[in-house]
Amino acid sequence: MLSIIDKYILRRYLVTFSVMILLFIPIGIVIDVSEKVNKMLENKIPFTQIAIYYYNFTVYFANSLFPIFLFLSVIWFTSKLANNTEIIAILSSGISFTRFLRPYIIGASIVSVFVLLMGFFIVPAASEGFNNFRYTYLKGNGKQLMRGENTNVYRQVNDNDFIFVNSFNEETKTAFNFSLEHFEKDKLTYKITASRITWDPKKKKYILYDFTKRTLGELNDVIEKNPEKEMKFKFELADLTPVVYIAETLSLGDLIDFIDKERKRGSGNINTYLVVLYKKYSVPVSAFILTIIAVAVSSMKRRGGMGVNLAIGIAIAFSFVFFDKIFGTLAEKSTFSPFLAVWFPNIVFGALAIYLLRNAKR
Repeated sequence: MLSIIDKYILRRYLVTFSVMILLFIPIGIVIDVSEKVNKMLENKIPFTQIAIYYYNFTVYFANSLFPIFLFLSVIWFTSKLANNTEIIAILSSGISFTRFLRPYIIGASIVSVFVLLMGFFIVPAASEGFNNFRYTYLKGNGKQLMRGENTNVYRQVNDNDFIFVNSFNEETKTAFNFSLEHFEKDKLTYKITASRITWDPKKKKYILYDFTKRTLGELNDVIEKNPEKEMKFKFELADLTPVVYIAETLSLGDLIDFIDKERKRGSGNINTYLVVLYKKYSVPVSAFILTIIAVAVSSMKRRGGMGVNLAIGIAIAFSFVFFDKIFGTLAEKSTFSPFLAVWFPNIVFGALAIYLLRNAKR
């Protein structure tokens, strides 16, 4: 059962965190509008598209900066409790510091579950809309940048088929210089080539232009040619050249399946996808670590008041984000373990949380 004090602290925890988000998100939107308004007017973007973009921006922005918002909100209201000598009164009544932390841990649990579910189901869709809008309307040559350096792609799409494409056009759903090689028991049985291949969403088929199929025989090869041919293949359109941010746009189940499929193909971007997967679990855990650090830092009344606590809090919060970005990039661009890279900030700041908590108890 929660005591009156527990309910009081828990309510302050959740309300302050919510207000912090509601205060900073409009600021972020105003800054973003001021930077992009000229591009939006030049490209004559429909208002409905802009409204959808800023909904996605809100979710994406809140999820990205969630650790900072949470940390600063806990620092803020805990410092106020300390300055008003409320914490001294609570601890003087016989409540231990560990018991004092209970409502904070409950609050962190509520926030963690919410962030976890957001990361599994809501953030991927928002990330897709956010990135699609930026690359479609705001970036020069954005359609090509969406595909990164995915030109001259040669990949295995299943146990028997290998495909090659030279380039891909997102608007027309067309790939150029396409070829497919089919193997049976490590032996090439046929090869299909086409100058271009286009996806027809109505027929759910691919249309191949300048189609050629060479079937290898024991004595003679059989060659079939056609100016235009409709076919069904076992690979998906995204297999031709997936967008650079594909992992961010997938829900948990789809992301796991996608990683398994890419691993079988020998994709070179596995580390990037694993970083996205592991962060879905590590970010919610950071809520507990940052909450403990924030309470330990701000629970004592200091000379200079809340300003000192906020300065310390901002330094720690941005250090956490710095570590998170640096090691995430390190894992994506090198052979460094993605699991260790994602969890390293939590390990380091978890140790800091334990150290500060021990000192705070004294």
